[in-house]
Amino acid sequence: MNSGGAVNRGATTAAAVTVAAPGAGVPLAGPGTGKTHSEVLTSRGERFTSFDPAAFPAITGREEDWRFTPLARLRGLHEDGTSDDGSAKVTWELPEGSSSEQVGPDDPRAAKAGAPMDLAAAYAHQKADKVTIVTVAKETKLAEPLRANIHAEGGTAFSHLVFDIKPFAEAVIVLDHTGTGTRSANVDLLIGDGAKVTFVSVQDWDRDAVHLAQQNALLGRDATFKSVNVTFGGDLVRIVPRVRYAAQGGDAELLGLYFADDGQHLEHRLFVDHSVPNCRSRVTYKGALQGTDAHTVWIGDVLIRAAAEGTDTYELNRNLVLTDGARADSVPNLEIETGEIIGAGHASATGRFDDEQLFYLQARGIPEDEARRLVVRGFFADVISQIGISDVEERLMEKVEAELARTLSAPAAGAIA
Repeated sequence: MNSGGAVNRGATTAAAVTVAAPGAGVPLAGPGTGKTHSEVLTSRGERFTSFDPAAFPAITGREEDWRFTPLARLRGLHEDGTSDDGSAKVTWELPEGSSSEQVGPDDPRAAKAGAPMDLAAAYAHQKADKVTIVTVAKETKLAEPLRANIHAEGGTAFSHLVFDIKPFAEAVIVLDHTGTGTRSANVDLLIGDGAKVTFVSVQDWDRDAVHLAQQNALLGRDATFKSVNVTFGGDLVRIVPRVRYAAQGGDAELLGLYFADDGQHLEHRLFVDHSVPNCRSRVTYKGALQGTDAHTVWIGDVLIRAAAEGTDTYELNRNLVLTDGARADSVPNLEIETGEIIGAGHASATGRFDDEQLFYLQARGIPEDEARRLVVRGFFADVISQIGISDVEERLMEKVEAELARTLSAPAAGAIA
């Protein structure tokens, strides 16, 4: 596709591309449409946000943002009346140059990264009576990763974390989620001018956990941001990363990997909002599925607004179906309101093992089980190797190996999902 200077450089699966004139859009809700705000398909830039849950309509499951999510398994996180009765052990590792404090939800830093994009995130904001703010001082380069080990011990919990990275600071942040329970969170990253941040969130829950999270990153001038989301555990996990740019020169790289087993629902919904000139974004997410009713959802929304000239963006999603009975939904969406860009494209593919790769390895004397293991390891390795934290990388490869041990004796999927 080549329209108005916008270039889509990759083949897509179940994709949507819109090239719109500035100010153009589709009909909204109102008299004569017969539809409510929640039922119409609007420009991503027109999607409603609010800190007030009462401002959102009730979720029905017909909304674009919720059509893949099994609402009955959310345990009320998207409804009023759910109480915060959960418990968790949170262990912080704060290197020299960083500090933490707890403040009330009316602290201005708690709203700076942006308002919730859906009702569940709004309830999480409302019900988290304390906000933990972690600050990295200006021009500080942390010698060690800043870590938060969150081990849930049952019940329902709501939380709000804010990472305030001051100008020209450098930090690696690792959130590690383990245990069981029901959790809904907002995680904000305020990345100052010239700062460099790597943010890793690992969802390694017990099999019965439910976890919703909205992650908001606001990049200052010439800031560099790498986000890595890794999801293995849980009954239902829904992560919603959002990136916005406060000034020119911002560079965001969003990486992710996920591995779904029998009955698991793992969902990642990304939104990269290019609203200022001369910023860059790259998205690479990879997933594997095995077992009956394993379900993954990846939605990649990229919006290039009319003012965002000089934007350079590309997003990629790959899914590997290891057994029959699994389903992967992959929907990259690219909306462009200006033709004055460097490049914009996306690609998505879902399929089974590559027969040629397996044949090549087996022809060289490698047994089929080992060949399949090598293919999956290679599938994930290029993402894992970009994390840059050796203990995290080793742990994730061990998790991949453990997942593979469960399925290598089963027949591979026989068709593209």
